[in-house]
Amino acid sequence: MSYVQNTDGDREAMLKAIGVSRIEDLLKPVERSLRVEGDLDLGEPMSEPETAAALEAISKKNCPASSLASFLGGGVYDRYIPSVVRYVLSRSEFYTSYTPYQAEVSQGTLQAIYEYQSLICRLTGMEVTNASMYDGATALAEAVLMAHGIKRGGAVLIPRALSPRIKAVLRSYTKGRGIEITEVPFDERGEMNRAAIDDLLAEGTAAVVVAQPNYLGVIENAAEIAALAHDRKALVIAYVDPVSLALLSPPGDYEADIVVGEGQSLGNPMNFGGPLLGFMATRKAFMRQMPGRLISGSLDLDGKRGYVMTLQTREQHIRREKATSNICTNEGLCALSAAAYLSALGEEGFRDVAVQSLSKSHALYRLLKEVSGCELPFGENFFQEFVLRLGSPLGNFLKKAKAAGILAGIQLTDDFPELGPGAILVAVTEKRSRADLERYRDIVKGGA
Repeated sequence: MSYVQNTDGDREAMLKAIGVSRIEDLLKPVERSLRVEGDLDLGEPMSEPETAAALEAISKKNCPASSLASFLGGGVYDRYIPSVVRYVLSRSEFYTSYTPYQAEVSQGTLQAIYEYQSLICRLTGMEVTNASMYDGATALAEAVLMAHGIKRGGAVLIPRALSPRIKAVLRSYTKGRGIEITEVPFDERGEMNRAAIDDLLAEGTAAVVVAQPNYLGVIENAAEIAALAHDRKALVIAYVDPVSLALLSPPGDYEADIVVGEGQSLGNPMNFGGPLLGFMATRKAFMRQMPGRLISGSLDLDGKRGYVMTLQTREQHIRREKATSNICTNEGLCALSAAAYLSALGEEGFRDVAVQSLSKSHALYRLLKEVSGCELPFGENFFQEFVLRLGSPLGNFLKKAKAAGILAGIQLTDDFPELGPGAILVAVTEKRSRADLERYRDIVKGGA
């Protein structure tokens, strides 16, 4: 519990400086019907220990995801974060710093961002990375705007099997620009329908977005989709799970033009859905169309290594009408977490995280395959999450699972009604134990 040292005199001085006589005067913009009249009924006054105990009892009514076995996924995952990541992140040199406008006093921050960029380039197989974005959803939206600008118009094809929240952000960004967004349906395997892509691709199509893996967990044949797009002169935007890149071909291998994704899995906690970390990488030929900014390393006159902001295309740096984006920013601390996480794990450790996620998710898949009444519609072509169909409404099952200490997954019925009323997206990360998997199986068995 924090100690607030403001005295009555302090409060009076602050109110006087603001130009009001009472705290209530600050509430005038709030409708009277929304205000509490009189004093709150807090009971009798309590001592500090009693107050602390009462607040702790109230807090225990919460049920944080960290106290349960989480099988939630869909873009935000429950992963183990090495303690060194929090240590680096909490150092005052990073924790209290802001945008490194003055390079001469911001070398540490600039170097950290430079290292982050280098790691993302290595992970994606691309030539250039910017200094991070708000989150994966806005990174994809910016990539679509970027592709539309490069191609000077044209429609954009996106997968039906893309997060509905990402699609909502994308449509918000593109509506004002009049950019046509067309969804490509998924086939019986859960992959983007190749025939539909071929039919929808037209002369002047700006870009095709491929999600790897897609929202339903299925691994796409990204190289084949990229080839189809490039044959029609469309750009390829890859939306990727960064952890999957420890095992799957990086987008650079199938010649993606722009690569984006959600970097929460790289050392950032779930935190009730934020803050998140968007990453973006592209070809060197397109780096001047990339939003945000780019940190580079060079040598000064004395031959010493130094870091500077090389490309700065935000409205804060150049004329607003010339900016590639006016609402992007560098999620500095989240990017630092990603750099510290990847550095702490190293190549072998990072690959082990991916291997464990793959093997444990497939182990649960095999356990559920033996349960009568379970349907697994898209087979075993997935990385770490898959669609489970129980054939009946999920309300009772989810409540039963939570009571047993399990967050069972994300309901898909509202967003993907074609999957049926009992469809759920189940994610398995390296944190889940064999006991967790068997407990999940037993709950499904009891419900099925």
